[in-house]
Amino acid sequence: MQLIDGKIASEAVKTRLAEAVKVLQDKGNRKPCLAAILVGNDGASETYIASKVRTCGQIGFLSNLIRFDAQVSEERLLEEVRKINTDSTIDGLIVQLPLPAHISAEKVILAIDPKKDVDGFHPINMGNLALGLPGFVSATPKGIMMLLEHFNIETAGKNAVIIGRSNIVGTPMSLLLSKNTNPGNCTVTLCHSKTKNLNSFIKQADIVVAALGRPESIVAEDIKEGAVVIDVGITRLDDSSAPKGYRIVGDVDFKNVAPKCSWITPVPGGVGLMTIAALMQNTFTAYLKNIEN
Repeated sequence: MQLIDGKIASEAVKTRLAEAVKVLQDKGNRKPCLAAILVGNDGASETYIASKVRTCGQIGFLSNLIRFDAQVSEERLLEEVRKINTDSTIDGLIVQLPLPAHISAEKVILAIDPKKDVDGFHPINMGNLALGLPGFVSATPKGIMMLLEHFNIETAGKNAVIIGRSNIVGTPMSLLLSKNTNPGNCTVTLCHSKTKNLNSFIKQADIVVAALGRPESIVAEDIKEGAVVIDVGITRLDDSSAPKGYRIVGDVDFKNVAPKCSWITPVPGGVGLMTIAALMQNTFTAYLKNIEN
């Protein structure tokens, strides 16, 4: 078993981006800038945003965090999105999800300029992905592809099973792995919560991408010997024996599954770190297009 270490891969991406930013700054260009909108004070969202802001600083990006309380109106939030869309000094915009129930996430995503949609959630970017056209790919699937590439994991001709069909992870992941690219060229099966005999699909998989959101639900007897397992899930479980009173786990029972795998991502320390690295890569791409115009 070999570990698909997100820390190693993400550090490589961040180092490369930091060097590229320095070269462009030395030529008189401004720094890339990522704007992030956070509504409310959800603990997980606070953590994710803090990581993104911190990473921006590490690689020489500027970050602009705009906070609203949970009672902010939908129109006020949309007004802020439209304002950022027209700000030429801001290259990328993310709106941290989930949003309060009175705000339509769909409306907010649709309001973001696709050229600044570095989360890759806008229908135009999703459509471009489906058609093989240039655009921003959702950061988690993009990060997974970057992991596979960094560790030179063979995917061509492999049977890949993706568990979870969200527009953020599962669906774009199925498109990416089936494309005529490297990584890619997989035969892909997209499974979900309504799939009958899910275990039978997993047992045939050379590559498993687990994004169902059910902690430690993928167990050793489901996994084929030598499979590659990518764990997207992340859940905090209460554990009085742990120093912090809880432990972070994925969708995969790592302890028992890992010995059967050729490669596996840890949780934490795997996909999550590369999601942020991919977001930074998307922001840098948006920045390059912006300064060219």
